[in-house]
Amino acid sequence: MQEYVANFGISEQVFTYVIMPLLIFLARIGDVSINTLRIVFVMSGKKYIAPLMGFFEALIWLLAIGQIFQNINNPLSYIAYSGGFAMGIWVGMTIEEKLALGRVLVRVITPEPMPELVEYMKEKNYRFTIVGAEGRYGRVQLLFTVLKREKLKDFIARVKTVNPKAFYTIESVKRISEDDFAITEDRPNFATRLFGKIRK
Repeated sequence: MQEYVANFGISEQVFTYVIMPLLIFLARIGDVSINTLRIVFVMSGKKYIAPLMGFFEALIWLLAIGQIFQNINNPLSYIAYSGGFAMGIWVGMTIEEKLALGRVLVRVITPEPMPELVEYMKEKNYRFTIVGAEGRYGRVQLLFTVLKREKLKDFIARVKTVNPKAFYTIESVKRISEDDFAITEDRPNFATRLFGKIRK
């Protein structure tokens, strides 16, 4: 590779201490970002996409670690490797947040009924269940709903508008029992959502 780069008039020192660490840094960002998304797909039960991403993750990692061993005396390679790992986590989390993949289970607990929130959920065709429960200070209303993560922000904003003191919890959902759960939802596929985010 050094001979190939030398054809462009790049010195060996520049290649060793600038270009190679930069390539290792970028490769590490790539494979860690893929790893972050792969974990999300595994948790979401995407058994066809996750193995494919695992293949590219391992391939990129091997390329990066191979260059580390070839430049084992270069301390910048280790810094680039570690820095790429840290940056890859941030990039992967950012991409995952933008894509808003999967569904979440939201529990909302309030001492009083929230008819405004119920009407909002009916308008949005959200499926939900409300049960009575006993809390520390008496009777409470417990609302369950499962919705797409991309709609979570708007839903929580509505909850806070209706009752700023409402207590809620959010959990990831791996799988739902009904295959037609999202018939009432506009469900673009993963590729459409990914490229739509990139264009924005």
